[in-house]
Amino acid sequence: MNLRAATGRRKPVADLVAESEHGTLKRSLGLGQLTMLSIGATLGSGIFVVLGEAVPVAGPAVVLSFVLAGITALFSALSYAELAGMIPLSGSSYSYAYATLGELVAWVCGWCLVLEYGVSVASVAVGWGQYLNELLRLAFGFAIPDALSRPPGTGGVVNVPAIAVVVLAMVLLLSGAKESARANVVMVVVKIGTLVLFCAIAFTAVQARNFSPFLPLGLAGLSAGGAKLFFSYIGFDAASTAGEEAKNPQRDLPRAILLSLGIVTVLYCLVAVAAVGALPWREFDGQEAALSHVLTVVSGNPFWAGLLALGALVAISSVVLTVLYGQTRILFAMSRDGLVPPSLSKVDPKTGSPRTNTLVVSGFVAVLAAFIPLGKLADATSIGTLFAFLLVNIAVLLLRRRQPDRPRTFRVPFSPVTPILGMLCCGYLMFSLDGATWVVFGGWLALGLVLYFGYGIRRSRLA
Repeated sequence: MNLRAATGRRKPVADLVAESEHGTLKRSLGLGQLTMLSIGATLGSGIFVVLGEAVPVAGPAVVLSFVLAGITALFSALSYAELAGMIPLSGSSYSYAYATLGELVAWVCGWCLVLEYGVSVASVAVGWGQYLNELLRLAFGFAIPDALSRPPGTGGVVNVPAIAVVVLAMVLLLSGAKESARANVVMVVVKIGTLVLFCAIAFTAVQARNFSPFLPLGLAGLSAGGAKLFFSYIGFDAASTAGEEAKNPQRDLPRAILLSLGIVTVLYCLVAVAAVGALPWREFDGQEAALSHVLTVVSGNPFWAGLLALGALVAISSVVLTVLYGQTRILFAMSRDGLVPPSLSKVDPKTGSPRTNTLVVSGFVAVLAAFIPLGKLADATSIGTLFAFLLVNIAVLLLRRRQPDRPRTFRVPFSPVTPILGMLCCGYLMFSLDGATWVVFGGWLALGLVLYFGYGIRRSRLA
């Protein structure tokens, strides 16, 4: 076998488009549902939980950290919008890389997406357990023992609540994409209302002195906070994984991606200003349910904190559901291409969902959520996502050069400057993460290469 030719083989864009038009998944999602899917996958544990980890790193400048992470996400979102309109497949950036950078890079991208989606579901499931305990403590005066609500290394043995929310999401996904989308719409409305309520209460206690000094840890703290908070923007690309289930993917996918990112960014900045303005930044250290803690201190009434904890449970449930959905669709596309076992692309004739795929992914995620702490999961998710986003920006540049006349329903403005800025921002945030995260990432890539050369390279449909 010619190794160089095998790893560099590409799927023609025309073939990818043909696959999307004759796929086995049901087209049942409109613009509203796609936008809610993207918001559902994005708006959750990042703002409700990871904010409490980012404030001690960045101080009041966490507001700018959100802006930095949001700008990085925007550059990549523009590239996603262009490619999603051109190649409306379930594979998202994996499929885009397959058309531009070759099979090996596509595999690496898909493997990073497994890290992004699978691990991020696990991390938000951990956050769900934290807010469940907060709600139980405020409403009933007790909490689930640490042994059953925390992973090893943080004082526990197994995180049972995290397993429970993953199983609930799995049951919904097995019922079909349309049913799951309806449930997600309800949950998204609830969580947006919850964050608006938080802002309304917290802004009554905002004090100017809490913003001084604004950069207590310097620019290094600002960028480190941005790297951590990039986790909060992961998920806007979930709409692109619904390419084969959208009614009008060429028109609706770009709109859903950009609309959802805009809504989420505005909410994040408002919540960050309200939170650090109402409470001195040093008091966020060690607070797992950060927003609930802010309301408890500000209002002195546990009712509002309990209500926010309840809203957070709904919000994080939505993230688990939608990101788990995205993970199954990525593997569906990789399986159809022969790079992973064919059983993962078999669709249930009654529900139209990939049943075996959903069961396997849910089991994998439940194990991660049960035994690995949130901080490690969030950082590993961020580095995998940043790498995938970097590849998407490269794919836009390559397709603009190779196929400039192919129809595009959305075009990245100011190209090639915008995609290049997206690449640079992703690289900057990747190198802002700590060495331990890079070790995990390197180990994950090494494992992925072993699987590709041991299985995928010979079983690929292009072989």
